Amino acid sequence: MQQKRKIINDPVFGFVNIPDEFIYELIQHPCLQRLNRIRQLGMASYVYPGAQHTRFHHTIGAMYLMDVALLNLRDKGHEITKDEYRGALAAILMHDIGHTPFSHVLENTLANNVPHEEVSLLLMQQINDEKKGALQTAIDIFRDKYPKRFLHELVSGQLDVDRLDYLQRDSFFTGVSEGGIGAARIMKMLDVIDDKLVVESKGIYSIENFLMSRRFMYWQVYLHKTAVASEKMLTNTINRAKYLSRNGEDLFASPSLAFFLKNDITLKDFRESPEVLEHFTNLDDNDIWTSLKVWKSHSDKVLSLLSHGMVNRKLFKIQITNEPHPTEKKQEFIEKFTRKYGISESEAAYFVSADSLATDMYNKYDESIKILYRDGSIKDISTASDMFNIELLSKKVEKYYFAYLRD
Repeated sequence: MQQKRKIINDPVFGFVNIPDEFIYELIQHPCLQRLNRIRQLGMASYVYPGAQHTRFHHTIGAMYLMDVALLNLRDKGHEITKDEYRGALAAILMHDIGHTPFSHVLENTLANNVPHEEVSLLLMQQINDEKKGALQTAIDIFRDKYPKRFLHELVSGQLDVDRLDYLQRDSFFTGVSEGGIGAARIMKMLDVIDDKLVVESKGIYSIENFLMSRRFMYWQVYLHKTAVASEKMLTNTINRAKYLSRNGEDLFASPSLAFFLKNDITLKDFRESPEVLEHFTNLDDNDIWTSLKVWKSHSDKVLSLLSHGMVNRKLFKIQITNEPHPTEKKQEFIEKFTRKYGISESEAAYFVSADSLATDMYNKYDESIKILYRDGSIKDISTASDMFNIELLSKKVEKYYFAYLRD
């Protein structure tokens, strides 16, 4: 392994060691390298110009935190075999390989409500076949089918390494310092009781900071109104391109993007057709940007206006309120655009988007964070912390947006 040992200099965590040849080969796999061409934060760079980091950056950071957590748990006397160690690292390395271009933005647009986790699993199984079953432990951990279930919690849970990396990384690249958390410190505070992850009581303040930072990042970054406006504009643009493609229009697009524009692809198609997975892994942000630059000169008024807005940052105007917008408001704007551009109401509808935004930061009944005290007692963070009350922690926040084409 000496010839292939690599160290990656990560701007968030510093030097990240790739532990062995098996992990190195996974990182070199085309499905992992594709993540270099997919932005972690979708359209957030319209708000925070520094948010240019990729899913690959995030994957390497999550692998680093997984390594910290596993070595720490070993030091505390928990048996983690070499196969389990490799499996957990491989599972977190590949947890995002099923993302569409621009990450979550187009997840329900290019295909018909196909979750990226399902596509990740299908690709993992394909790679497992290539490697003659070497990824089976990783797949079992990813699917929560492995006997040591705390390993799955590290991949997907309230304190998983995925979440801990993206909060710290997104805070770093956006410059939103309030979102910073001590991710590596939290990993070192972890322990396992009855096959469940717990946090040592001395880490309670780090957990409090994590919960507050997560809430802040959601409304300040992930659901920032300009980011939401750009996402809805891009979604409507792709939907218009799909409509035109499926009605005989030969749009400029890469072969793989054209495949998804012309066909209504479902999860069943992903599972049954190798062609679908092949086209999917050929897609990244570049396919979308290249087409948008050409579409802005297209003869279709709707497609050209939307594409021009995306390329030149003439984004939807957006209003976010605490109460739903009147139902007749959308129709009023549709009629306005119909008159202004001489198009039909169905075409004008692409210039308007309205729905709700919601997130709840913590629910003790779904996914709890347990605090372990020196006397062996365990409490949920909602009762252990003197900073929060359960009503605040469990409250689901819902807001409503109305976005429309600028005049």
